[in-house]
Amino acid sequence: MSDLRKTLGLHVGLLLVLLALNWLLPAYHHGNLARIMVLASYAIGYNVLFGYTGLLSLGHAMFFAAGMYGMGLTVRHLGWSPAPAVLAGVGAGLVLSLVVGFLALRTTGVAFMIVTLMFAQAVFLTVLYFGEYTRGDEGFVIQQVDRILLGIDLTDPNNRYLAALLVFAICLLATFWLVRHRFGKTIIAIRENEDRTRMLGYDVFRHKLGAVVISGSISALAGATYGLLFGYAGATFASVQYSIFPLLWVLLGGAGTILGPFVGTLFMFYLIDLSSEITTAYMLIAGVTLVLLTLFAPQGLMGEVRARLFRWLP
Repeated sequence: MSDLRKTLGLHVGLLLVLLALNWLLPAYHHGNLARIMVLASYAIGYNVLFGYTGLLSLGHAMFFAAGMYGMGLTVRHLGWSPAPAVLAGVGAGLVLSLVVGFLALRTTGVAFMIVTLMFAQAVFLTVLYFGEYTRGDEGFVIQQVDRILLGIDLTDPNNRYLAALLVFAICLLATFWLVRHRFGKTIIAIRENEDRTRMLGYDVFRHKLGAVVISGSISALAGATYGLLFGYAGATFASVQYSIFPLLWVLLGGAGTILGPFVGTLFMFYLIDLSSEITTAYMLIAGVTLVLLTLFAPQGLMGEVRARLFRWLP
C-alpha cells in the first residue's frame, strides 16, 4: 500500500471513529470531545504557522478572538443569522492576519515573537476598551435562538458534536491537502532553510504571508465555531494564555505533524481534567508531566511515533 493511501486511510479512519463516538460516549465525555475538536482545529491553524513554516507566534489568540467576536458581535448587535456571522468571523481573522502578517514579517526570530505578542495585546485591550459592545471580561452569552443554523439547533448536544466534527474534519483534511501541495512543500522548505529557498527563486515573503493568512483564518474559524457552539464570547479568549495553549498543544502532539494538534489537545485537556480530581495543585502535576514529555519525547507524541515507528506519517 502506498504512503498516500496509508496516510489518507489513517486520517479518514480517525474521523470515522470520532463520528461513531457521537453515539457511544457518555454525556460528560461527549461534551468534552466536542470542545476538544474545536480547540484542536485552533491548534491545527497554529501548526500551519509554527510546525510547517517555522514561525513562532505568541499572539495567535487575536485570530481566535477575531473569529469569535466577528461572529458574536454580528449576531448580537446586527441580528445576523449564524451562517453569515461565522463567515464574518473568518473574514475578520483573514483581514487581521493579512495586516499583522504584512507588518510582523518585516521582522524575524525573537522580534517576530514580540511583535505578534504586542499585536495580540492590542486586540485584547481593544476588546476591553469597547466593553460597551463586547462586555469586556464579563463577555456575553449567545442566546439559543441565535444558535440555529439552517434549521439545526446547535444547542442540542448531538448537533453540537457533529458540527464540531465537521469543522475539525475540514481543518484536518485541508491541512493534509496543503502539506502535499506545492505551497505546503515550499513553506516546509522555508522552515528547513530559508536562505536556500530564497536562492532557488521562491518568493519567501509571499509564502510566509500566505502561511500567516491561512493559519489566522483557520484559527478564526475555530474561534467563530467555539462561540457559536458553546454560546459565549469573552475577553479571556483574547488573552495571552490562549496564545500559549495552542503552542503547548502543538509541541505536545508533535509540531509539523497533521495529527499532532489533535493528540496534543486531547492529552492536555484530559491531563488537567484528571489532575484536578486528585489535587487542587493540578497544574503542578500537569507541569511535571509536560517537562518529562519535553525531555523524553522532544518531537512530541506523534513526532516520536513518526520517528520510531511510522516514517510515512505526514
